[in-house]
Amino acid sequence: MRDPNDTADLPSPYLPHPAFGVLHLPRFIAKIRLHLKDELPKGYQRNFKRGFDGFLCLHLGVDPKDVVEIVKTSASDEEITERLRAIFPKDTKPHIWNRKVVQMGMSEEGQVALQKSRDHMGVSDRKDIKCFADMIEYDEGRID
Repeated sequence: MRDPNDTADLPSPYLPHPAFGVLHLPRFIAKIRLHLKDELPKGYQRNFKRGFDGFLCLHLGVDPKDVVEIVKTSASDEEITERLRAIFPKDTKPHIWNRKVVQMGMSEEGQVALQKSRDHMGVSDRKDIKCFADMIEYDEGRID
């Protein structure tokens, strides 16, 4: 697991946004909030606006910087949702995105990368960690 001094209390990547139904969006918003307060732990900074954050924005056809700006300048969760609604496509296609999230790391190439992550985390034998979202869950202590 990640160094306890380098963790953040972030939502699970498996948590969908209530208005849009897409996985990972609540997590990205939470990461943005920490970033704006200069409290995003170092271990999360490398992939901020990249990785799942970037793939989500690519799926939605938006620039991650625009999402950051909306979170930065909004007064409430409701305002964030309304402003995101204005830049997101009418149909966010959650069925397509959510499937991608839960399957990232399941391709042949992905399994090689996932095994490297398992090795790095010291859990080489954990075949129950089947995708990168599972690795995040393990790393943040939501699965044993």
